[in-house]
Amino acid sequence: MSAEAGPASTGGRDEHIRRVRLPADRRTPAAARALVRSVLTEAHLDELANEAMLLTTELSTNAVEHARTELDVEVVADPVGLTVTVSDFAAGPVEELTVGVRNDATDINEVSVRGRGLLLVDHFASRWGTTYLPTGKGVWFRLDRPGLAAAGREAGSTGQAVPAAATAGGGTPAAPESSAPSAGAMSELMQTTPDPYAEDPLPDFATSLLTRVGEMVGAAGGVVRLDRGDGQGTQVLARYGRQPRPGNELLLVPLAVHRPYAGELELDAAPSAYARPLAVLMAERLSLHLENDRLRRADIRRRAWLTFLAEASELLAQSLDVELTMALVPQLVVPRLGQWCAVHTTDEWGRLRLAASSHADESVLPQLHQVLEETGPDSVQARLREASRNGTQMPLGAPMEGFAVPLIARGQRLGTLAVGRHQRHRHDPDEVAVLEDVARRAALAIENARIHAERRRIAHTLQQSLLPPVLPVVEGIGFAAEYVPTGADVDVGGDFYDVVPLPDGRWLVVIGDVSGKGVQAATVTGLVRDVIRVLVGDGKPLPEALARVNETLFERGGGRYCTLALAAVGPGDGNQLDVSLHLAGHDRPVLLPAGGGARFVGAGGTALGLLDSIATPTAEMTLDPGDSLVFYTDGVTERRRGRELFGTDRLRAAAAPLAGYSADVIAARLRSTAIGFSAEAPRDDIAILVLRNDAT
Repeated sequence: MSAEAGPASTGGRDEHIRRVRLPADRRTPAAARALVRSVLTEAHLDELANEAMLLTTELSTNAVEHARTELDVEVVADPVGLTVTVSDFAAGPVEELTVGVRNDATDINEVSVRGRGLLLVDHFASRWGTTYLPTGKGVWFRLDRPGLAAAGREAGSTGQAVPAAATAGGGTPAAPESSAPSAGAMSELMQTTPDPYAEDPLPDFATSLLTRVGEMVGAAGGVVRLDRGDGQGTQVLARYGRQPRPGNELLLVPLAVHRPYAGELELDAAPSAYARPLAVLMAERLSLHLENDRLRRADIRRRAWLTFLAEASELLAQSLDVELTMALVPQLVVPRLGQWCAVHTTDEWGRLRLAASSHADESVLPQLHQVLEETGPDSVQARLREASRNGTQMPLGAPMEGFAVPLIARGQRLGTLAVGRHQRHRHDPDEVAVLEDVARRAALAIENARIHAERRRIAHTLQQSLLPPVLPVVEGIGFAAEYVPTGADVDVGGDFYDVVPLPDGRWLVVIGDVSGKGVQAATVTGLVRDVIRVLVGDGKPLPEALARVNETLFERGGGRYCTLALAAVGPGDGNQLDVSLHLAGHDRPVLLPAGGGARFVGAGGTALGLLDSIATPTAEMTLDPGDSLVFYTDGVTERRRGRELFGTDRLRAAAAPLAGYSADVIAARLRSTAIGFSAEAPRDDIAILVLRNDAT
């Protein structure tokens, strides 16, 4: 059943008919236009192309946007003209799909609010109407050849088509046909698009739209204002003609954009049936591209924030120093996320302490510190304490407007991160979310730095307990030592050295290396060191002492072993020193005669803890005045530079020129040479112990 007069057709043999079903997506209007264009070409009706393209676009776009179902498009051409019918499969009256026409007895403002689709159809079509079917509804329009349109309008369809000069309702004459926009002008308006290659195409696009609309309605002037919510306030996006005069009745149309965007179109045009609908049409088209611009900028900004957070995380992760980490946080925040920033930490009594701060204007830092130190119920410090205590974000009032975010890591409240807003810009939700993320990452970095500092302190304390605080001062004998821990200074190394007095008046020089690192290696190191001290203190011979240590480590198990070098040193003939050297799997020491040269001495033996019995040959030697004996661990010879090792040959070559120098100088020079061999931090502990005959 048809609610209006159905589309007229001649039914003749020259009739051209096309039908197609199209999906409800953005490509449908273009497909519908292509279908209509092909029929026009076949029927030689090219003079109707502008109006047909415009009206087909309106009906198909309206149906896609509102019905959201598949569309049936039927195109019928005959020698007299063209009929296009667009049908959908949505339930409900046609008023939900389209709008009333301009000859309906409604206010023109209501028409512009309800839409514009059938306003254009009513203006350009010879006849049009709506059709209701069991499966949905359709809208059709008829275009007659020039010269036949007026007759077609007078014939009319039931209650729909009226002469263009008919009144619009309420006795107000409608705009004359000559003042109505042409199909070509409407087509140009609809086809105007931004330049895809321009850096910022919106100003030129808005100016082009405004100019076309202004010319179509005869406006004296117009302006488009836009506020992007970026703190710059409302800006003029486009201008046409002269400045709109405040005394006139200006046409204002808000732009349909989402926050933080806001804007309006202002047009200084005489009231007409087409001024507001065309202004609304322009506002809708511009709003669509403004929304695209807003989304594009938001996407770029979010990507920038993600990059910023990734870089901030990398910077925070690179520092394991507590003070440096806290000083880095304000530098990340200012000035990108705030005008000022302050990091407060909580001490063991729950009090807040200012750890680091920054301000975009360094001259204001003293004033910032003064405000942060003020106390009282309304002070900034009171708000910071509340934020830290409650674990929630708190706003900060004047004079330092902003907000405080608690620093929480692994459930521990570490303090607060206070950020002040920029003078001309308040934090938007994205910035607040980024700041909260920065606070979480900063809190975790600070907590990690604290844990690392505590582990480093424990490792340092334990390492120092395994080494003698000072070497003894013995007349005629010089002792010197150098120790360099591995680059990972949170682990305890297995290298150690010691100088122990023997009951017979001699001195025992000890240097060793326990396999592995960490607490387990430290326990073995302490065990070996203490057992040797006890055994030699009881007067046990060195071979027996080494056998007892081996038995203890072997029974202990755990896969730990130890290499040792023991040297009992005592007075010999004249000014000489007698040395009894025992090596248990340790590298041979270097002998530096006072006269020059360098050579390795001693015989290798079995490392301790690997076998139930060991062999530790004894090497006896004498040191003349000025002679030195250099002991070392494998951290020296296995120092790496890429694939190259420092090695024993390089050690001997570096030690040879040091013959005759004091023990302190020899130890320091060899340490410097080994460290300077590579730019990398040591992978293993380095221990050097020098024994020298200082007799003159």
